[in-house]
Parts: sequence; C-alpha cells; structure tokens
Amino acid sequence: MSTVKIINGRILTPYRIIEGGTLAFQNGKIIYVGESDIDLEYSGIIDAKGSYVSPGFIDMHSHGGGGHDFMDGTVEAYLGAAEMHARHGTTSILPTTLTSTNEELRNTFRVFKEAKKQNQKGAALLGLHLEGPYFAMSQRGAQDPRYIRNPNKKEYEEILGWSEDIVRWSAAPELEGAVEFGRVLKSRGVLPSVAHSDATYEEVLEAFENGFTHVTHMYSAMSGVHRKNAYRFAGVIESAYLIEDMTVEMIADGHHLPPCLLQLIYKIKGPSKTALVTDSLRGAGMGEGESIVGSLADGQKIIIEGGVAKLLDRSAFAGSVATTNRLVSTVVNQAGIPLLDAVQMMTSTPARIIGADDQKGSLAAGKDADIVIFDNHIDIKMTIVNGSIVYQQKG
Repeated sequence: MSTVKIINGRILTPYRIIEGGTLAFQNGKIIYVGESDIDLEYSGIIDAKGSYVSPGFIDMHSHGGGGHDFMDGTVEAYLGAAEMHARHGTTSILPTTLTSTNEELRNTFRVFKEAKKQNQKGAALLGLHLEGPYFAMSQRGAQDPRYIRNPNKKEYEEILGWSEDIVRWSAAPELEGAVEFGRVLKSRGVLPSVAHSDATYEEVLEAFENGFTHVTHMYSAMSGVHRKNAYRFAGVIESAYLIEDMTVEMIADGHHLPPCLLQLIYKIKGPSKTALVTDSLRGAGMGEGESIVGSLADGQKIIIEGGVAKLLDRSAFAGSVATTNRLVSTVVNQAGIPLLDAVQMMTSTPARIIGADDQKGSLAAGKDADIVIFDNHIDIKMTIVNGSIVYQQKG
C-alpha cells in the first residue's frame, strides 16, 4: 500500500493550527493527523518546510477558467478548467452552467460524465450546479435574457431525468411555480438556491421552508430593502441575515464586495454559514481583454479589466476571474478575517452545504486526502487530490 506523510507543516484542523505537525495518507485517505510522528513504512515523504497544510479548497460555484467555459461542451474544457483551478489550490469543484438552450444543457451533462472519468490532473468534479434559467429578468446580470423564464414542471423534471450529477440549482423563488420547484429539488436530493431574485422577505421565507436554504453570490443580482407605494419591504439580502439557518456564499475577489461587506457577512452569518466561491469565468488564470461568458458558440462578449469581468458597456460585473487562493487571501488581508475562519469558508462549510462533508472539507482520519500546501501569502506550493499530487510549484 502507498503511504505518504507530510512533515514540518502548520496543519490547519477545524479547531487549531498544529505547528510542526505530521499528516499521513494511504491509498487516497487520510490515516493520521497530529503533533508527533507515527511508526509506519512510508513510500514518500513531503517536507512542508513550515508552510500551511490545509484541507483542499472546495469551489461550489465556477463557470470555468484557463480559457475554458463548462458550457463549451467539450471534455477538454472541463479538464482544462479543472487543471487550472487545481494549480491554485482547488481540489473539488462544482462546474456551473448558465442560462442556455436545453440542447446545450443536455450536452454539457453528457460531457461532464465523460470528463469525470478522464480527470486525473485537476480538481475533482463533484457534481453540477445549474444556474438558471428560472430568474427574475430585472436581476439577470450577465445571464442571457433569451432563455430566462419561469419554472415549468414538465421541463425541469425532464432536465432532472437527464443527469444524476446535479447537486444544486439556483433560481428566483418568487417566480410562479418556484416553490413547488424547490420541493421537487429537495425530494431529489438537489439543493435549491436563491439567485437572481427580486423576492421579498415573505417570499424568501416561504421558499426557505420549501427547500431554498442557500443564497447564491450574496449581494449580487438580488433585492434589498425597497419601497412599494411608500411602504418598505425587506429583500433577499435582509432575508439571508434574518433567517438564521440560511447559508450564503460570497465572491471575495476584491471587486464584487468591498471589505466592509465581507466583514458584515462574516459578522452576521459567521464562517459556518458562509462559503467562499469564485463564480469564475473562462478568463480566470488568463490575461485581460475581451472574453466570452458561456459557450464559444452561443455566449456573450464581455471585457476583463482591472482583475474582474464586466459587461461590454461596463454597467455591471459579469462574473469573476478569481481563483480560490485569491479568495482566501482577500478575506484575510482585506477584511481582516482570521486564517482558520477563512479556510473554513473555503473547505468545511461548502462541503457541508453541498452534502460532501462526510468525505471532504477537513483534515481528519478517514476522509479523502484532498490537501493543499500554501505559504504566508496563500501562494500554492502543492495540491493533492485523493492522495495524488496534481500540482507542485517548481523550485
């Protein structure tokens, strides 16, 4: 059996940092985490040289990266994006779709299944996140308006029948038929998530009671306090704060949310109910200039400048070009959030939200050997997925 140990690391557990600790894994599973060594015959030793040894980062909302979009409909796009994100510490990812034709959607389901079989060098493809097409037109953001519509039971049941890999589905809960949609998703083991929505508190509360227990990219494309006939109504933002058990995600790329809002979300929801997500497009890990959100064949042109993706008229952000290590760095260095909490929001919290915490999200005996080693600047030194080194910094 192949047994490897990591020594001289600052090991990040859910509760503390073990200085100079040792972690051992065997055949893709962690077998020991502690302060001392254990007497085993090792096939390999990794010297962390004082760097942090962390659970692998889990990105539950990504559209692509490295010049690839998951809507491109090719195995190469899935593998290329997964490999790029692994170089930045991501060990698990939920490829995310956009509003599109159902033909494109069904094709990406088929391609995902094949890519998952072939994936050996990138972040593990845990499952699919469908973003749309059931959105409020007024909150569409960069979603293609040609395909936005209300939930149709015959349609979404057919889509659910196309794939067993759907983990979460983002939608606007105030739309006609959305509450029943949430109940159907929950009964199928799929997480309904509030997104691109103009809902009021009362509508969000009803949706929460029917399965919508998560909020997609907090503050982006959602309602806040607004007036109707002189009366004020709470929106999705206030609802996420008021409903104690509602979980949220935030794009901590340094652009979508200023430090004060990162701090506010952290202060109210806490690290156990807040996940960090990239919401990354194909431009993640690439240079600036024009790009495309969605498939190369049917997507929309956008511009990447100043470290963020924007609509061509620059009226709104179109998504991020962040990587997971950048998210952790942002919340630590710009928002002043402690490293252990920042790592929790990038590991165990998303794992629990998507129901993968039995195997992923923390460094504990019996869990998958998904490990990332990084320095004080959150620069990635090594990424290990299921016990295999998929990235190692040269030099």
